[in-house]
Amino acid sequence: MIIVQILINGLLLGGFYAVIGVGFSLIWGVTNIINLAHGAMALLGAYITFFLFQEYGIDPFLSLPFSFLCLFIFGYILQRFLLNLVVRAQIFMLLILTFGIEIFLVNFMTTFFSADFRSITPEYAGTSFVIGDIVIPYIRLAVFAICIFVTFLLSLFLNKTWHGKAIKATSLDLDAAMMVGISPAKIYALTFAIASGIAGVAGSLLPLTQAFSPSIAGSLTLRAFTVSILGGLGRVEGALIGGILLGIAETLSSYFIGESYKNAITLGIMVLVLVIKPSGLLGKKYFAEVKH
Repeated sequence: MIIVQILINGLLLGGFYAVIGVGFSLIWGVTNIINLAHGAMALLGAYITFFLFQEYGIDPFLSLPFSFLCLFIFGYILQRFLLNLVVRAQIFMLLILTFGIEIFLVNFMTTFFSADFRSITPEYAGTSFVIGDIVIPYIRLAVFAICIFVTFLLSLFLNKTWHGKAIKATSLDLDAAMMVGISPAKIYALTFAIASGIAGVAGSLLPLTQAFSPSIAGSLTLRAFTVSILGGLGRVEGALIGGILLGIAETLSSYFIGESYKNAITLGIMVLVLVIKPSGLLGKKYFAEVKH
């Protein structure tokens, strides 16, 4: 029964990893930008939800649309008026730029919100669904359901709408997309905005499951990076599978090896996949384009 409980916990954790990884994967797959500020942007969503709950008593789940909208606007402005200016630069220059944005956001949050760990504990936080010896907290179940729903909506958007198809076309063949009238600058900004909004949703769900502070931004980015590698660039379903696999692997390793080795296990999984199957489970190969 203990193993079953661990697997369920890993599955529920994997849903959260999937929703934080899918945005990272989408940006990387479409714009070829490895957004090292992704974890910090997710934390902005966490602080938005925390502030609304503390100051106005707004239920964390009701704050999700507001977090999405705020990060959507922030992501659009960031890509449209900054990153688009250097989007054709070498990938290493983009890494430095997004890392600089991450440092700025972490310091901004530390200055205005302090470095203290915070969490949200609504009245229903202690309620659980019990089957024999298996305990499933309702909050974690709700977080998992929302993560799956958000992932499904993104897949629906990419496959059924004009803008979604334009994003996929830009990812597959930039020159062909431009030939049919698609503006790469606008599509890149829209892609970054959507991914940032989803990161905001993931961040808003974070305080319901664990304590957070600006210091965990790098840890969130690492998991998003690993999920992208596991699932494949730009693949929504790949991010879902990668997130669940990572969540289960982390919970199993935490139980059998120890919580302190969790980051090492995450890095180990990432390296192993890059060596065995660089394209990920469902995606294309990873490469850094070198311009002469």
